[in-house]
Amino acid sequence: MTSKTKKKSPAIWEKSMPKQQFEWMRDVLAAPSPIGLEAAMSYGVLKPEFESFMPKSWAVHQFKGNAGLVVDTHPGEDERVSVMVIGHADKIRMQVRKIDDDGKIWVNTDSFLPCTLVGHEVKLFCQNPKKPSQYRVIEGGTIEAIGAIHFSEPGQRSGDKGLKPESIYLELQMHGKKRKEQIEKLGIRAGDPILLDRPIRKGFADDTFYGAYLDNGLGCFVVAEIARILAKSPLKNIRVLYTIATHEEIGRFGATAIAGEFKPDILIGSDVNHDYDAAPGIGAKRMNKLTMGEGFSITKGSITSEYLHNIIETVCQKEGIPYQMDFAGRDTGTDAMAAALAGFDCAATSIGFPIRNMHTISETGHTRDVLSAIHGMVALFRHLDKMNRGKGVRVDDLKGGHPRLDEAKG
Repeated sequence: MTSKTKKKSPAIWEKSMPKQQFEWMRDVLAAPSPIGLEAAMSYGVLKPEFESFMPKSWAVHQFKGNAGLVVDTHPGEDERVSVMVIGHADKIRMQVRKIDDDGKIWVNTDSFLPCTLVGHEVKLFCQNPKKPSQYRVIEGGTIEAIGAIHFSEPGQRSGDKGLKPESIYLELQMHGKKRKEQIEKLGIRAGDPILLDRPIRKGFADDTFYGAYLDNGLGCFVVAEIARILAKSPLKNIRVLYTIATHEEIGRFGATAIAGEFKPDILIGSDVNHDYDAAPGIGAKRMNKLTMGEGFSITKGSITSEYLHNIIETVCQKEGIPYQMDFAGRDTGTDAMAAALAGFDCAATSIGFPIRNMHTISETGHTRDVLSAIHGMVALFRHLDKMNRGKGVRVDDLKGGHPRLDEAKG
């Protein structure tokens, strides 16, 4: 008689994301937090959630010039080895550029490709002209460019010619006389931010989702979920700085300011990455085979720490957590660069989640990648906390752990 082998239950990162967790992720991504106005996500959504589960000994730091947050597990203990993990709350946005007499509101497209914007519903945020501290949201508008195919140039009809950023405008359906004055009475003026209006929803394929602004609500969601898990069994030796930064999309200025203030020993940027395997028309570029649904990404190269990478790979292999290797040349393009930009020394890396259609209204991701990133970092932090016979990772470990290629064996 043969004994039956017990079937191994799937790991948490192999399962579908629970409904409650998915809805919380949607709330984070839906927060209206354009560049420079990130408090809706950082203060309105994330801060209350952090405070709902964090131990009383933790502290929340806020800042003068930006709406970033740092949730600190060991406030004031500057001599303790520290790890900062950073997501950025700012979203790319359009901005009001000019209001014409006919009611057209011309917009700056920022980091959007103009042809991806036409026809989409948006939200415009403006101030009360008599009470500048009061904001209102205007819904029901769409982004347009040509007006109708009948008014387009022959090259645009054939596909030989595209749309210019200067051709994009917001349509608020104004009519009648003095349309410009009607718009100005609403408080709309140059610089007002405009956001795409599509909260995430589940995709057709299993465990996928799509919508606007995965970049980078996902990174912030991952930071918060790491904190939630570790709050249940707090680390004993290392200080963790769970960071929500701002201004990443225009130069990573928020993370640079915050990291420069705290000067962590280890810094990890948490951000979206590209699914190069499914990206159309880039075969000739010979991009790395990074694939949605195959685990989170780890970026080698640039200023990243090989010693830190070796530890991450070791713990993920031990736990069976899926990951993929990516690379960068001069710049990671993420908040992992914060220490280098702020001019101080630390061991840094960038983790990510391969998505499709970045900087569009239909960014697409996979919950397996998000969950693997969360639990990969939880495993990393616990490992760092237990190093050196339970005393935790030391600064000397970081200084002395650099790989020696002169000792490589054939």
